[in-house]
Amino acid sequence: MSAMMKDNESLADKGAIRIEDVVKIYDPDGAAVIAVDHCDLDVPAGEICMIVGPSGCGKTTLLNAIAGFHDITSGAIYLDDELLCGPEKPKAVPGSDRIVVFQNGALFPWKTNLENVAFGPLMKGEMSKADIYDKARKMMADAGLEGSENNYPGEISSGLRRRVEIVRALMNEPKVLLFDEPYRALDSLTKSVMHEALLEIYYKNKVTIFFITHDLEEAIFLGHRLVIMTSRPCKPKKIVEVDIPHPRDYSVLTSPRFKEIMAETKGLVIEEAKKAFEAGEKEG
Repeated sequence: MSAMMKDNESLADKGAIRIEDVVKIYDPDGAAVIAVDHCDLDVPAGEICMIVGPSGCGKTTLLNAIAGFHDITSGAIYLDDELLCGPEKPKAVPGSDRIVVFQNGALFPWKTNLENVAFGPLMKGEMSKADIYDKARKMMADAGLEGSENNYPGEISSGLRRRVEIVRALMNEPKVLLFDEPYRALDSLTKSVMHEALLEIYYKNKVTIFFITHDLEEAIFLGHRLVIMTSRPCKPKKIVEVDIPHPRDYSVLTSPRFKEIMAETKGLVIEEAKKAFEAGEKEG
């Protein structure tokens, strides 16, 4: 990979997430569905933390609480030791320090890719328009998007659109990027290209990544740590250090250590998926 950077050089000094005893109950006075159950998790600044678990287990609920999209029932979430939500403040205030990259994308189809990337800083008005567009062009070039600035999102591939979204998020200089299965709809070949592209972007930008996925191979390839969540209600079942050195490329998929981590974790993921399936059948 072109960005030869050691792990300790890629870690940021801001963006540490601390989740303390978080509980989320939907409709506490009615059906009382417990989505997250006494969840504790520390994500160091600059880490790529991969969250894996079955559909409906509560992973996205946790991400949404960090983002400030909904409240928590109890517990607390901190960003760099500052309270996002907790006692007396059940819902975090959304901010540009935490930006979500969604499954289905959120680019404006009527704006060019360059205009999409520049949109956030233009709305803030803290830089001149010329400086914003200069920065946007540079970041797009660094992400392999040079030449697509004047295209519209619908005129480029789905993989390139994902890159544009990530660069747009990074233009706001967030502490944390929150990924909710951003590559789920991509074919396997495009997904593999996007994984390497994301790591290239990550090595050039000091940012914490909190990444939700169903794909165990994706989680091991990208992450510094892998957090396997239980079926609903969600809490960590096991946390695995992915001690494969960065920078990585797809040659690591055939390495002995990658295979060991896959063997160590696959059974745990399948076990929770079976529980979720059986619970779904009973609920149905």
